[in-house]
Amino acid sequence: MKKSILTLTVITFITATILLSCKPKTNEVKDAQEKVAVARDNVQDAKDTLAMAKQSATEEEWRAFKNSGDSIVRINDRRIAALKLKIKNTGNNIDSAYQKNLYVMEVRNENLKVKMDAYKNGASNDWQSFKREFKHDTDEIGQALKDLTVDNKK
Repeated sequence: MKKSILTLTVITFITATILLSCKPKTNEVKDAQEKVAVARDNVQDAKDTLAMAKQSATEEEWRAFKNSGDSIVRINDRRIAALKLKIKNTGNNIDSAYQKNLYVMEVRNENLKVKMDAYKNGASNDWQSFKREFKHDTDEIGQALKDLTVDNKK
């Protein structure tokens, strides 16, 4: 009998210990919820800061970039016009590949104009990406126009 009472007492003690240890502590739960809320706020603040950094250039920077881009496009227009005039004045039959390349450069330059005019300096646009792509495109057209006048046939 003593053995069964002792076994019953041990089982009751173990069961009580398990039940009490599984019960969540309200202070710890509240602290964890507050930490999660603070972490969410920090993440949202970081996202907002990143969006503001990516979002737009200052008006002064945008104007300077637009003026620079417009002048590059105008220079390319003049070079294309000069090459067209050179073709007309020589009177020679320039091969069609040369004329086709000149036409492609003209279209790409027009596309740059449209791209510059269509860009809205706002929250939904990535300023750095636009600037990098525009510079790459203008450099590419400038190099192609230079290469167009080089005579590689020997």
